Amino acid sequence: MRISTVNEIKTKEARVGLTPAGAAALVQDGHTVYVEHNAGVGAGFSDAQYEEAGAKLVGQAEAWANADLLVKVKEPIASEYQYLREDLALFTYLHLAADRPLTEALLDTKTLSIAYETVQNHTGLPLLTPMSEIAGRLAAHAAATYSTAPEGGPGRLLGGSPGVAPSRVVVIGGGVVGTQAALLALGMQAEVTILDTSPTRIRELDSLFGGRARVVMSDPVTLADELAAADVVVGAVLVPGKAAPKVVRADQLLLLPENALLIDVAIDQGGAFETSHATSYTEPIYEIDGIRHYCVANMPGGVPHTSTRALTNATFPYLRQLANKGTDQATIDDPALNLGINTRAGAITHPGVAEAFPDLPRV
Repeated sequence: MRISTVNEIKTKEARVGLTPAGAAALVQDGHTVYVEHNAGVGAGFSDAQYEEAGAKLVGQAEAWANADLLVKVKEPIASEYQYLREDLALFTYLHLAADRPLTEALLDTKTLSIAYETVQNHTGLPLLTPMSEIAGRLAAHAAATYSTAPEGGPGRLLGGSPGVAPSRVVVIGGGVVGTQAALLALGMQAEVTILDTSPTRIRELDSLFGGRARVVMSDPVTLADELAAADVVVGAVLVPGKAAPKVVRADQLLLLPENALLIDVAIDQGGAFETSHATSYTEPIYEIDGIRHYCVANMPGGVPHTSTRALTNATFPYLRQLANKGTDQATIDDPALNLGINTRAGAITHPGVAEAFPDLPRV
């Protein structure tokens, strides 16, 4: 099989979908690997390392055109739609429920798309988890950074100081992202509250944190009370394959203290706050009604050395299955991979994406 990886061209995105070690393994398996020039530089991998691994260095158009299977990190953006085609399999993050133009492009070109975020096995979402862990930790970093006065914040140290109260951080959603955000915020000695709606998960979190964080069942009254006392709110809700639920309405911004900070880690899936829209590391913050919003859509891209390695550790075994067995047989043999298919032959195959776009063709 011919397998390609390309430069990520979203703003401030430097991760890469295939490492030199992965390229070498695929070449040893008998495949031809194409790597776009400088695709790995931002993650710490030189062109020479890919060449030593047996990959062929090519330009962008050639990398796309030569591929039977193209592995990326982030979803294609509009300038890349021209490269989509019927005989191409695309393996990457897609988040289609929040991206109608890309969904339509995949359908129009009949591209087979397999989304990292909907590959699901008995452990959960194995290809989303490593980036969720990193994004959760980065949310706490962002909370600390953008609480400082030079970054437009109120000038509070997240953990306070002896005799000075710490900041109050409210995490909405106790999954992987929320847990990691809470752990790191606690490590910085912030006062942390986690809201969730699952009794089972609440018990797990209560045991995990052992009283260090307040773990509370979320309901409208409780949410309103917590928003009114929050310095930082982290949106960490996810429904696999679906658009993120809006857990904070626009009118609820009035409940928050002035200059509070909302960090929307669910922005790739459309955002957890009604007032969210995607930002980038170039301009991460905007303000509505005196409330600052941090909605960077590719948060793990800010630490490409760490996140590339964490991501490819998880994705490569699945990529190798797709390469060695072919996409049809691999997705038949592995139910987890089969759940990753979002579009095939001009139709939506994932129920979450179909729910988001009921007027588009589906299986």
